[in-house]
Amino acid sequence: LPGIKYKYKEAEVSCCVKYFLFGFNILFWLLGAAFLAIGLWAWAEKGVLSNLSSITDLGGFDPVWLFIVVGGVMFVLGFAGCIGALRENTRLLKFFSVFLGLIFFLELAAGILAFVFKDWIKDQLNFFINNNIKAYRDDIDLQNLIDFAQGYWSCCGAHGPDDWNLNMYFNCTEQNHSRERCGVPLSCCVKDPGVVNTQCGYDVRREELDQQKYIYTKGCVGQFEKWLQDNLIIVAGTFVGIALLQIFGICLAQNLVSDIKAVKANW
Repeated sequence: LPGIKYKYKEAEVSCCVKYFLFGFNILFWLLGAAFLAIGLWAWAEKGVLSNLSSITDLGGFDPVWLFIVVGGVMFVLGFAGCIGALRENTRLLKFFSVFLGLIFFLELAAGILAFVFKDWIKDQLNFFINNNIKAYRDDIDLQNLIDFAQGYWSCCGAHGPDDWNLNMYFNCTEQNHSRERCGVPLSCCVKDPGVVNTQCGYDVRREELDQQKYIYTKGCVGQFEKWLQDNLIIVAGTFVGIALLQIFGICLAQNLVSDIKAVKANW
């Protein structure tokens, strides 16, 4: 109407969204850098950085790869989200949201496939454990990982103690002159709070002994399945929490991109 002035609200970037996204990602960025530093330090200690060809020498799984891959992904995502929010860079923010969305859908696909092809996953887990049993003495990090798994789940081998026949130091062949012949690692031993017997696994598969008194006789594949069933709510809740965190990050980034575009449209 004539004589009446209308005041239009100008578009602006939400400071709350901007700095919350910045703080949200700087934690991931620093955590990713810490993971990368730990991984590189572990490789340096093992001489991998001075001889990169040794990466492929290990017959089993090198746990350091977990730190390198997870740390690298977190570092890249944290950098894109942190700098993208601080500098209001839409390209970095789009990269952050697309990359995070891709990881989310890969996790979702992996979960569905694991449920549909659970028998195949079980076979692959069995193959993975046995393959790493062969390389048990080849890498200290792998050895510590196997020892932790067997101690935590009170298990021995993939399906039982006899799986340690796959290892050149523990097998029962006549060609094996190791003191550990027909034995199992210490982590297979039943824990005795009063006594620490570092040789409890020696010869335990050679003699006609009641193995259950000395070592765990259940395989790690079965024990891991039982642990999953007993802790299904916790495991599912953890994955749902991670998924919601990823969706929340994507929404924040997209909201900030929309605000930046709206401001630029008014220029």
